[in-house]
Amino acid sequence: MLILGGAISQLDNAWAGGPERLIDHFPEAAASGCMQCHRDIEPIREIGSEMLNQIMEKGKAMGDPAGCVVCHNGDPTETRDVDLAHGGDDFYADPGSPWVNGKTCGTCHEDQVKVQWQSLMMTEAGKIQGTCWSFGALTGYEHKFANYAVKNPEDRSTRLGTKAYRQYMDALAKLEPNVFVDEHEPLPEALGFDELDKLHDDPSLAAFTYIRQECNRCHHGVKGRSSRGDFRGMGCSSCHIPYGNEGLYEGADTSISRTESGHPLTHQIQGTRDADVTIGEVTYHGLAVETCTTCHNRGKRIGVSFQGLMETPYASPLDENAQNQPGLHSKHYIAMEQDIHYQKGMKCQDCHTSIDVHGDGFLAPTNLAAVQIECSDCHGTPDQFPWELPLGFMDEFAAEVASGDPRGTTPDQLPHTWAGANHDRKDGFLLTARGNPYENVVRDGDEVIVYTAEGKDIRLKPLKKLVEEKSISQRGLVSMQGVAKHLDRMECYTCHASWAPQCFGCHVKVDFSQKERCPEIDSSRMGFDWIAAGRKHATPEHRTDSGEGEYDLMIPGKISELRSYLRWEEPMMGINGEGRVTPLAPGCQPSVTIIGADGKPILTNHIFKTPGGMERSGEEGQLAIDMSPVQPHTMTKNARTCESCHASDKALGLGIKGPRKWNEKHVVDLETTDGTILPESARTQMGAIENLDHDWSQIVDEQGNQLATVGHHWKLSRAFNEDEITRMSRSGTCVACHKEIPESDLAVSLLHHVAKYTGQVPVSEDDHSKLVNKILLTSAWGQVLAATGTLAVVVCGGFWISKRRKKKLAANS
Repeated sequence: MLILGGAISQLDNAWAGGPERLIDHFPEAAASGCMQCHRDIEPIREIGSEMLNQIMEKGKAMGDPAGCVVCHNGDPTETRDVDLAHGGDDFYADPGSPWVNGKTCGTCHEDQVKVQWQSLMMTEAGKIQGTCWSFGALTGYEHKFANYAVKNPEDRSTRLGTKAYRQYMDALAKLEPNVFVDEHEPLPEALGFDELDKLHDDPSLAAFTYIRQECNRCHHGVKGRSSRGDFRGMGCSSCHIPYGNEGLYEGADTSISRTESGHPLTHQIQGTRDADVTIGEVTYHGLAVETCTTCHNRGKRIGVSFQGLMETPYASPLDENAQNQPGLHSKHYIAMEQDIHYQKGMKCQDCHTSIDVHGDGFLAPTNLAAVQIECSDCHGTPDQFPWELPLGFMDEFAAEVASGDPRGTTPDQLPHTWAGANHDRKDGFLLTARGNPYENVVRDGDEVIVYTAEGKDIRLKPLKKLVEEKSISQRGLVSMQGVAKHLDRMECYTCHASWAPQCFGCHVKVDFSQKERCPEIDSSRMGFDWIAAGRKHATPEHRTDSGEGEYDLMIPGKISELRSYLRWEEPMMGINGEGRVTPLAPGCQPSVTIIGADGKPILTNHIFKTPGGMERSGEEGQLAIDMSPVQPHTMTKNARTCESCHASDKALGLGIKGPRKWNEKHVVDLETTDGTILPESARTQMGAIENLDHDWSQIVDEQGNQLATVGHHWKLSRAFNEDEITRMSRSGTCVACHKEIPESDLAVSLLHHVAKYTGQVPVSEDDHSKLVNKILLTSAWGQVLAATGTLAVVVCGGFWISKRRKKKLAANS
C-alpha cells in the first residue's frame, strides 16, 4: 500500500511552469483525490473545448471535480491508498484500449468503437493471408484467419457510409468473395514446446510462429513492442495519444517519470484541427505523421516513405557525438525525397478518411479493400473536374474504365463523424471514388480547398483548370492527353511516385533449437506471442491491463530476418487488383530456413511453391514470393521519365541485370581459371536458394510467363503479359537512328557532316528532342506531300490523258 499524505505540498514546490495545468483553469479539480498525485497534470483537451467541458461536467456528476474517472474510472474520494484510488481491477490506465473503450471513448464515439473489431488494424487478415501464402499458400486465396474470431453484422444496412457507398461495397464483395469474406476464424496456435517434431513432416507450420512473433505485433489489441519508434497506446490510444519515439513523458505532471520509457509524450488527445496539443512552446493539431509511422514502417513501408525515409543496413552517417545512427523501428535510414503532400504540410488523415482508418463495420482484409480514395477524387483529370467523374473512376476492379453520371458534390457529412472538425462547405464536399463525402475537401467554384488537420486551408487547382490556364508542361500534356490510354489504364502514382522501397529477398530464419536437445546453445530459442497477448487482454482479469510487460507468453522459435539487397529507384510495374498499371515493390518474399529443436536445419534457403495451377503456373505451382502492387506514398510534382518505364527491363518486370542465378552455390577462394577451388579449407560464401533460377526482381520473362506471384489477394493482379511487354518496351530505340549515323547511309552522312561543321549536332537533351521532333514532322509532312503530290499527278495525268483522247477522237471524226 502506498500512502499519499504530503504529496500536495511536494508537487506544489516541484511545478515550475511548462504546459498549463488543469487546476489553473478548474480550481475545484484540486478537491479530487486524483490530484493528490497528479496535481500538475495538463488537461486532456485544450481549455475551452467542448470535449473538456463535457468531461468536467460529467466528472462532477460522478463525484470527481477533476473529471479523471470519466475515462480512467477509479475512486476520486480516496486520498491515501493508490490501489484503492485506482479502483483495483476496474482502473483503466489506458482508456483507449479496445478491451475497455466501450465504457470510455465509446460513450461518446459509439460508431467508431463499434466498428473497431472488423477494422483492418485489428484483424490484420491481409498480413496473415500473405504470410500463409509465402509458406505455400496455406489458405489459398481465401482470407480465412484474423487475430481474433470476428463476423460481419447480419444487417448490411448497418455499414457506415452513404447508400451509394454501401451499394458499391456490396458489388465489390460479389466480385471478390475471397477477399470480402463474412467472417474470419481465429489465427491457429503456434507449435508448442512439445510439438516441434511436427516440423519435420510439415515445415510450413513455422508460418504461425512467424506471424505471432513478428508480422502481427502491431495490431490495436496490444500495446506492442517497447523499443525506439515503437511506443504507442492500444485501441483508440494507438493513434489519438501522442508518444515520442523515445517513449518519454514531457508533460507537467511531476508524478510521472521523465526517464522511464513507455509513457505518452503528454496527457493530451490529438485529433482534428480543433484539438490543440502543446509540447513545450509548440502547439500542433491533428495526428502527427510519426504516430502513423509507429506501425506503418514494415511491409509496404508507406509511413516512413511518406516522410522520406528509406531503410539501410548501415548505421552511418554518425551523429554529432560521433555515435552510430540510433535504431528506429529497429532499422537505420537514408533521408530521401519526401512525398509532396508531406512537403505541403499535409498529414496522413488529410487524405485518408475516417472509414479508411476506423473501418465501416464490415471486414476489409487488405489496404486496397479498406481505402476508398483515389488521386482523381481531388485532382480530377485534364478533361474532367473531380465532380464530373463517375463513381468508381480509378477504382474499377475491372478491365474497363468506369462510366456513368457525374458524381457531383454533397452538402452533407456522414452522421457518425459529427465530432470531427466542422468546415465551410462552400459548393459542397467532394465525393470519394466509392461515394462518401470527403469531409475536409470542398469545391469552391472550379477549385478545391483541402482543410488540413494542422489548420492550413490548401487551395488547389484541378488538372482541368491547369490545362485551361496552360500551366501543364508539354511532357505532362503528352503523357495525360496525347497518350490517352495512360489515364484509362494507369494509376496516377505509377508515374508520380519518385521512388519506392524495394527490399529484395527476405531471408527468414526460424530457429526452434531447444537446450535440452541441443546442449551446445546457451538457452532455448523462443519469442513473444503477440496474438496470445491480445487474447489474454480479452479475459476479464486482464482487460484493464495497459500493456504486456508482465505477460509470460513465450513460444518456441526465434525469428531473424535478412535481405538480399535494397533498391529504391525506378519501381517496377504490373497490374493491381483494380485492373490498373501500378508500381510494384517486394511484398512477402521469404527464403525460409528452419532449424529444428535439435539445432539441425530442416530447411535451408527454401522458397515454398503454391499448389499447381495458381498464379498462372503449371502443375508444378508458382514460387510463393510476392511482388506487391503498392501506392508508395512518395509522390512528386514531376513524374518519372518515359524512358524510366519504356526503356527499362526492370520496370517491365524483366528484372535487374547483373546478379547470377541465386540457385547456385558460390565458393570464393584461390581457384584455377576453370573454376577449380584449390584450398581444402574453402567454405561456401553464398549458399544456393532452391528454386530461384532468376533474380528476385524478375517476375516475368519476355514471353510473358509469370515467374512469381503478384498481388495474390486480388483476381486482376498480375505481371505484364507478352503483348503488353511488346507494346511498352522501347529498348533499342536509339539504335534505330544511330545505326545509320554518321556514315552508314549517304544522305545521313551528308546531313551529319553539314551539321558537324555548322555546329548543329545535338549535344543536350533539349537539342536532341528538337531534332527528333523536326525529323518526325519533316518525315510526316514529306510523306503526306509525296502522297498528295502523287495523287495529284495521277489525277491530273488521268485528266490530261482523258482530254487528249477526246481531242484525238474529235480530230479523227
